[in-house]
Amino acid sequence: MSTEPALMTLTEVARAIAMKQVSSHEVTRALLHRIAQWQPHLNAFMSIEAEAALKAAEVADAELAKGNVRGPLHGVPLAHKDMYYDAGHVATCGSLIRRDFVPTVTSTALQRLKDAGQIRLGTLHLAEFAYGPTGHNAHYGPVRNPWNVAHITGGSSSGSGSAVAARLTYAALGSDTGGSIRMPAHFCGVTGLKTTVGRVSRAGAMPLSQSLDTVGPLARTAEDCALLLALMAGADPADSTCSHEPLSDYVGATKGSLKGLKIGVPASFYVDDLDSEVARVLDETIAVLKREGADIVTVELPDQRQLSSASQLVLAAEAAAFHKRWMIERPQDYGPQVLMRLQNGLAVPAITYLEAMRWRGPALAAHNAATSDVDAVIAPASPVPAPTIEESDVGGGPNAPAMVQRLTLFTRPVNFLGLPSLTVPSGFTKSGLPVGMQLIGRSFDEATLLTIGAAFQRVTDYHDRLPKLPS
Repeated sequence: MSTEPALMTLTEVARAIAMKQVSSHEVTRALLHRIAQWQPHLNAFMSIEAEAALKAAEVADAELAKGNVRGPLHGVPLAHKDMYYDAGHVATCGSLIRRDFVPTVTSTALQRLKDAGQIRLGTLHLAEFAYGPTGHNAHYGPVRNPWNVAHITGGSSSGSGSAVAARLTYAALGSDTGGSIRMPAHFCGVTGLKTTVGRVSRAGAMPLSQSLDTVGPLARTAEDCALLLALMAGADPADSTCSHEPLSDYVGATKGSLKGLKIGVPASFYVDDLDSEVARVLDETIAVLKREGADIVTVELPDQRQLSSASQLVLAAEAAAFHKRWMIERPQDYGPQVLMRLQNGLAVPAITYLEAMRWRGPALAAHNAATSDVDAVIAPASPVPAPTIEESDVGGGPNAPAMVQRLTLFTRPVNFLGLPSLTVPSGFTKSGLPVGMQLIGRSFDEATLLTIGAAFQRVTDYHDRLPKLPS
């Protein structure tokens, strides 16, 4: 455990505040100091609310002194992706169209964290309307990777990944529709949990795709993700799509062992045409899991390319439906890349969309049959480490579009099936860029993924390593 407040994990700092080993005010000051150092290099924050955060920290400390504890996050400052509505506060959604949008409601996920005691530090950058896998934003500039500021963070939860990696916030809400939690986790070297569709309420979170959107955390450890999931998960009358499926003891699951667990390695697709350093990290990760007691077996999965294509089709159609009015009335207010993707969605025939939606049930059944003998599947989160901002931009040359498509090749199938997936930092390239592996689980079985992730992190230090402040 670090004695420097900003370098503690979420779990550690929450415990330290509760035990009065450090004050909320001290913790908030420590984060604001790092933000002042790093923000000019990273562009991770959309807003920094220093004065309000310090005042809220003072109130939290006064409450604690009187024995009034709000919950497990009492006095912990956090910042989240700027698409979670917080009544009375601007939520830009990374766009010009909503640059001055002030919601009158607070998202359920955010409200549950506030009820647990968190205080608002500010808001985090994202791809415009959460529709982009790299971290580029035509209006507010790209978010930069703390490990090398010339490289992308991944998107759309770009600010969340960058800020957590640079220790500017202990954790952050992201969203995952096609990989938008797992991409930043992989590229920035943090832990990211894509939840099962319906596990966490989406009420008050900016929609992108009504059938694919999921709410989840990015944090430093699996234990931190478990803490946040335990606070957010569960049915919500404000979201009819939110599941009543029983909850698990997510925090308790992080204490479990790998012994007796069976983890599947795909025979194809996820292991094909990998960057050599990603392939090396996959092999090293499998070796660690095996050494810690997991049974590693090969699994033959159904055609993942079909799932990936179907996910893109559904996302395109549903995003276009949500944005249709603005595309007609305010097309000039979109960035060119996002507008192009949204307009492509208008061209998806209704019958094609409905066929894809009808196929989801059989596709999930086929996946469940193929993985019935394993507790989870392990695969790279992406075939490649983070490319540079320049080479992945729309003007980055003739290969840029294909490169961007490739980034989310391994995340999209999971979204189409609605399954949970946990990405954990698993190694580094020779040039110092992080590499993450994703664990893919059964519906509503986030607990097993958290068990595996936490066990891996107990015997590795990739999640503890710190990027250096650029000179």
